[in-house]
Amino acid sequence: MQLNKLKILGIGFLLLVFVLGFAVRLYRFNGPVADWHSWRQADTSSVSRNFVNNGFDVLHPTFQDLSNVPSGLDNPNGYRFVEFPIYNVLQAGGYELIPQMTLEEWGRLITILASLLSGLFLYLIVKKRFGALVGGLSLVFFLFLPFNIYYDRTILPDPSMVAASLGGIYFFYLWIEKEKTSLFSFKFLLSLLFTAVALLLKPYALFFVLPMAYLMWERFGLGFWKKYQLWLFVIISLLPLLLWRVWMTQYPAGIPVSGWLFNGNNIRFKPAYFYWIFADRIARLISGYWGVVFVALGFLRKYKLKDLVFVLSFVVSSLTYLVVIAAGNVQHDYYQILIIPSLAMLMALGADALLKPFDNYHKTVAYLVFIVCFGFTLFFGWYIVRDYFNINNPSIVVAGEAVDKLTPKNAKVIANYNGDTSFLYQTKRSGWASFEKPLPQMIQMGADYLVLANPTPTDVQLGKTYKIVAQTAQYVLFDLRQKP
Repeated sequence: MQLNKLKILGIGFLLLVFVLGFAVRLYRFNGPVADWHSWRQADTSSVSRNFVNNGFDVLHPTFQDLSNVPSGLDNPNGYRFVEFPIYNVLQAGGYELIPQMTLEEWGRLITILASLLSGLFLYLIVKKRFGALVGGLSLVFFLFLPFNIYYDRTILPDPSMVAASLGGIYFFYLWIEKEKTSLFSFKFLLSLLFTAVALLLKPYALFFVLPMAYLMWERFGLGFWKKYQLWLFVIISLLPLLLWRVWMTQYPAGIPVSGWLFNGNNIRFKPAYFYWIFADRIARLISGYWGVVFVALGFLRKYKLKDLVFVLSFVVSSLTYLVVIAAGNVQHDYYQILIIPSLAMLMALGADALLKPFDNYHKTVAYLVFIVCFGFTLFFGWYIVRDYFNINNPSIVVAGEAVDKLTPKNAKVIANYNGDTSFLYQTKRSGWASFEKPLPQMIQMGADYLVLANPTPTDVQLGKTYKIVAQTAQYVLFDLRQKP
């Protein structure tokens, strides 16, 4: 009877955590795509918008940006070849199914559901290894770190990749522990599916297969290389990614330049690299300073050797990713979405070690330390992240609405924002996000309208050459095909 009560309480706790985790991610759910890192969000959602407008051609994804900024090559067709557009199909498909929600709300909902799935898989993986308490703590840290709350409701494929990666690890764990590792096992097929999807969503998922490799070694020792099932798993999970990457090469104008992500400006291992990754991002932005206490205790607690190596497989995966994709991680804080499961696991293990003192006095002290550190982790984390939700330049939203109202649907627009496509996205038109060429040449390329946000007197002088369609303090819209 007592055991049943504990199970009911445990289930109730999990349901409460998931409900609260869902609820906090609804903050500013219906806001425009003009918040922090709106550039990448706009590019992602733009592919989904074109699916809605032009049909679901997943082999030829396009977006609104026709410029040469991403790839260095003119891109008049607006090709967008990055991750395979699984996320975009779900976002656009949801909007087609229930258009009462906006396309942007559907994008956020897909990400929120993926984040909850990530939390579930993380809980199950950690519970299987360290018990329900540590699993529950890892879920709490994952769902309520303010950094993760913000990014787990953005229009980005990264949180979905995390969910697929953790799903692949969890079902691989279930499959490989059986005495007979059958190819026809449902767990094997699920792990294969999740892993292949993770790689298609973001090839960076390759860095996070190390826990699977350790589980293979733990189960079979050095003889794992003789298991044909494992080789088939590797080949089949990698094949869709390889086919996609080969297919992409036919459309170089749609492939953004990415070589700089590895070590642009030779940043790797310089003092600035360590500052930005470990001091600013992990200690300040993600951990809110005080969460570092849990991370440290997670490293220092006592482990059985196999458990230690299991934890290190996640840690080393994250560190390898941070080192290899050095410039990308320094430039963009959303790249650290991928390491949150490892940090949440370490924090949970550290909190568990803290909450297991050997007498009543130390137990009271431990609980007080936990409450203070956990509370300050959330408080300072939120204090830092809260501005991410803000619309820092509302003029681009107002100007975009004006363009959508005053120009034909097939018009091509220059929405100058120094290459940032957030402004162009608001117009719901294809075009350019910068003056990549002289204006007369861009008109020859097909530009019909020019919109400028927060115009200066110098900007308005263009009205002597091109007709002003509309002008306010927030924007000015020119018809490039008509004289004043």
